[in-house]
Amino acid sequence: MSVQASRSAGIKIRETAVPSRGATATPQAAVPKQAWLLVGLLFLFMLINFADKAVIGIAAVPIMQELQLSPRQFGLLGSSFFLLFSVSAIVTGFIVNRVQTRWALLTMGLVWALTQFPMLGTVGFATLVACRIALGAGEGPAYPVALHSAYKWFPNELRTLPTAVIAQGAAIGVMVALPLLNRVIVHYSWHWAFGALGIAGLAWAAAWLMLGREGPLTAAAAEDATLQPGRIAYRRLLLSPTIIGAWCASFGAQWGLSQALSWQGAFLIKGLGFAQSSIGLLGALPAATSAILVIAAGWVSQRLLARGVSSRLARGIFSGACVALGGAAMAIMPYVPSIPGKVALTTIGVAVPSVIYVIGSAVVSEIAPVAQRGAVLAIGTAVATSAGLLAPYVMGSVVETAATPLAGFNTGFMICGVIMLVGGIIGTALMHPERETTRWASEMPEAAVGPT
Repeated sequence: MSVQASRSAGIKIRETAVPSRGATATPQAAVPKQAWLLVGLLFLFMLINFADKAVIGIAAVPIMQELQLSPRQFGLLGSSFFLLFSVSAIVTGFIVNRVQTRWALLTMGLVWALTQFPMLGTVGFATLVACRIALGAGEGPAYPVALHSAYKWFPNELRTLPTAVIAQGAAIGVMVALPLLNRVIVHYSWHWAFGALGIAGLAWAAAWLMLGREGPLTAAAAEDATLQPGRIAYRRLLLSPTIIGAWCASFGAQWGLSQALSWQGAFLIKGLGFAQSSIGLLGALPAATSAILVIAAGWVSQRLLARGVSSRLARGIFSGACVALGGAAMAIMPYVPSIPGKVALTTIGVAVPSVIYVIGSAVVSEIAPVAQRGAVLAIGTAVATSAGLLAPYVMGSVVETAATPLAGFNTGFMICGVIMLVGGIIGTALMHPERETTRWASEMPEAAVGPT
């Protein structure tokens, strides 16, 4: 068992590694209030992040009509966002092991804003693709770097709830932004929807520049507390069954999410017959459901850990099963004839698996040493979001070759459901963080290999 102490600006926090058999440590001091201010800013960061992603879906039909795009071309546009997403996430993940996260987050916020403004003018397909690629490069590292920043304020046993709050910036971003952006599209144009997001990005960057700070639980603090800070070879970390399981489950969940971000609007209009003016709230329904589920799941998981339930059950099995359940809902959807039934099942299929974005990251941070955590979280994001490079294009190709749009959407959702189901089952079977933490601690008894 390792003990790490950290002091910064008069703040003293002790945290203890999670022992075997699911016992958890109790924090020795309250988390400072400033930590929750930073969580609030990171919540807004993720809100803008996902509004940037989701705007392409809500504007799908107007964009396709104005630029005369086929379904396959629009699918390519949706997938282009993820072209540099994974590469950027990995590179930035290693950078933030050495550079303060506050500056990395500020840079990302500025990139997001600047890539939206070209859409205010007349654009062609090539310009739109280029801007989405640049935006994806800026947004690839967002979630892992935001979590890495927050984890510098919270010890392991208190990370699930702040992780859930930050993750819900994504859900709230879609839930709040889509109806508002849809109104802009209906009353003005899809061009101004992108422009509004650019202005929001600049406002967040200004707020972060003034208020963003680095937390006390850093790698340097770990070195002060333990003469030999824990490090594990990246080869071993990346081949860890727990980390592989978390990545497989996250890949499945990301397939469903990226498909929904690009195609949900077109599915509601072309597949189910809704009007553009009525899809704002319907498009936000999965995000609204996710917001409730993920906060609740994060709270339940943290309570289970506090009561001594093993992390395998409270985090691993719980989150993997949620992804599998969402996959089952997607796979069943094509066989349900009613429109309300289809909407309900696609909502469940996107919302329930979102639990993995919170709990999966907490599982990975439980076994990854603090000096390597940023890179490992970023690599995991890269692996998971590689699904986004495939899912929108696959759906577009299926829709284009189908007899009817609805038949194509049904096939696409079936493919999505199977991938999610397999990913969730693998994640449930492999995630066992206590076993790996205990094994590494026994192999490196003087190193702080426990959660930090």
